[in-house]
Amino acid sequence: MGHTIKLIIGLGNPGKQYETTRHNVGAWFITTIAEQNNLFLKKENKFSTQITAWHHASHSSYLAIPNTFMNLSGQAVYALAHFYRIKPAEILIVHDELDLPTGIARLKFGGGHGGHNGLKDIIQHLTTPLFYRLRLGIGRPGSREEMIDYVLSSPNKLDFQKIKTAIEESIAVLPHILLGEMERAMNQLHTEGKEHGI
Repeated sequence: MGHTIKLIIGLGNPGKQYETTRHNVGAWFITTIAEQNNLFLKKENKFSTQITAWHHASHSSYLAIPNTFMNLSGQAVYALAHFYRIKPAEILIVHDELDLPTGIARLKFGGGHGGHNGLKDIIQHLTTPLFYRLRLGIGRPGSREEMIDYVLSSPNKLDFQKIKTAIEESIAVLPHILLGEMERAMNQLHTEGKEHGI
C-alpha cells in the first residue's frame, strides 16, 4: 500500500487557444472527472488554480488545474500542498508524455522531469521529485524542432479519440490510486497498453 492521494492536479496552459492542445491533456483529465461527477471547478486566485473537492466512496481529495502557464505550475502545486498540509507523496500530477505512444497511460512515482517544464517547476517548488505522476502519452513529432509546435497544437480526430480512451482507462483505476493501491492500479492500467499492442 502506498500513500492515499489527497490532491490530483492536471497540467495545462490557461486560455481558450490552448484548451484543445496536446499539452493540456492533464487538464482534460480533471475536467472529465468533474463532468462525470457534476463537480464545479472554482477559480481560487490565492492558489492560482481552479479547484474542487471530490468525495469518492469513503475518500476525499482535491481536483485542481493551475491557472498559471505550464512552466509555472509549481507555484499552484506548492500553494495547495502547503495550505492543505498535503505531503508530496499524496499528490498525483497528470501530464502529457512525449515518451509514450498516443493513448497509452502509465503511472509512476518519482523520477526526473524528462524535459517537461511543468514537472520541472513542480520538482523545484516541492524540493523533491517524490510524488506520483499519471503520464498520458501523446507520442513524438518527427524532429526536435517540431516539439513546441507539436505540443501546442491539437491532435487529429484519431489521436484525440486515443487520448480520450487513455483518460477513461485511467479514471477506471482511480479508486485504487486514491486508496494508495498503486500496484493494483499499475497492473490494470499497464495491461490496457498491452491490449493495444504496446
